[in-house]
Amino acid sequence: MLPANIRPATGDADWFIHDRFGLFIHWGLYALPARHEWVKNRERLSDEAYQKYFDHFDPDLYDPVAWARAAKAAGMKYFVITTKHHEGFCLWDSAHTDYKATNTPYGRDLLRPMVEAFRAEGLKIGFYHSVIDWHHPEFPVDMRHPMRDNSEYREATKGRDVQKYADYLHAQVRELLTGFGKIDMIFYDFSYPGADGKGRDDWRSEELIAMTRELQPGILVNDRLDLMDKADGWDYRTPEQVVVQDWVRVNGQPVLWETCQTFSGSWGYHRDESSWKSVDQLIRMLIDTVSNGGNLLLNVGPTARGEFDDRALERLRGMGEWMRRHGRSIYSCTQAPKEFPVPDNCRLTYNPATHRLYIHIYAWPYRELHLPGMVGKVAYAQLLNDASELPMIEREEWQDRFEDKQQGALILQLPVQQPDVTVPVVELFLK
Repeated sequence: MLPANIRPATGDADWFIHDRFGLFIHWGLYALPARHEWVKNRERLSDEAYQKYFDHFDPDLYDPVAWARAAKAAGMKYFVITTKHHEGFCLWDSAHTDYKATNTPYGRDLLRPMVEAFRAEGLKIGFYHSVIDWHHPEFPVDMRHPMRDNSEYREATKGRDVQKYADYLHAQVRELLTGFGKIDMIFYDFSYPGADGKGRDDWRSEELIAMTRELQPGILVNDRLDLMDKADGWDYRTPEQVVVQDWVRVNGQPVLWETCQTFSGSWGYHRDESSWKSVDQLIRMLIDTVSNGGNLLLNVGPTARGEFDDRALERLRGMGEWMRRHGRSIYSCTQAPKEFPVPDNCRLTYNPATHRLYIHIYAWPYRELHLPGMVGKVAYAQLLNDASELPMIEREEWQDRFEDKQQGALILQLPVQQPDVTVPVVELFLK
């Protein structure tokens, strides 16, 4: 259940606040150039120049069962797949376009077996769908379009009708929300209202979200349809590629939120990108997120042959090894009540159902962990990785030759050596 002070969601949020950790997948024609999913935009590529990627798209090593199992082993509980990114290419056999996987050399629907594989592994299903489409013949050239700097192209296409494009957008969303069973969440991306931009009137967002909720009762909807002022216009916020320092708020009220993050600097497969985060950084990112009441959606960009590359798999395995022993400090956990002070170099998560507090230790202290204000509040303490007891000493106050009198604290007796895990976690059973 949502805490009482959290903005209520229109969709079903119970699973969302339990699961906490999901997989984002960005996959499309941009996997072939392998130099960022916005390559068409960044390099100002025309449809004709980009066509070679469609003509050579053949992910012959695609194995969605392997993808689903890798996600499950990493501790992920849901996934979100780019059904269509801004380039306009569709992973499923849409009746409304020829620009789809079934017309490439691969010749088959990529989305349906993916949904079936992840569902079989017990993961919730989410669809990302771009409301932008740089390939559609009625999508007007604007500030985000790859051909924005080509004055001749702008002049030749100035008669494009965004409402005809919106008809197409709505028709495809209807396909996605009626043809693949229960869809738990949808991530629309994205609005940029204003001069030479697009927003709710262009997408007919109120009509779109009404259809979304009608076709999939209980679905969670993100915040990028330019409907932040509508009560049912969004369910959760989506800070992207930023480290959130506290619970995300709107108009001062805490809200459901999920941060989407990459392993490196690209969402799509980027062969030569080298700023990959370590397993340690990624685990800390997950902890930091949950300690502030949010979810982490971590992205993989599969290759053009249909595989997760070795860098992604190595990090998924590392996170899975940590999650296998520490998952209960993440699942169903949230920001700890303010009454519990955060020790130096630590993060707290809290499970309100079990009434357990988790201390994630980022810098291992020598022999003792002092918890001011916790005297009389803890029944038992242990390391989570092996359930080994941590003896407790409760002192109302203490003083020795080298210190002034200190306030009372619960003192946990730690081993000298840090446990052989990426981030050690102390589990406190509260009274």
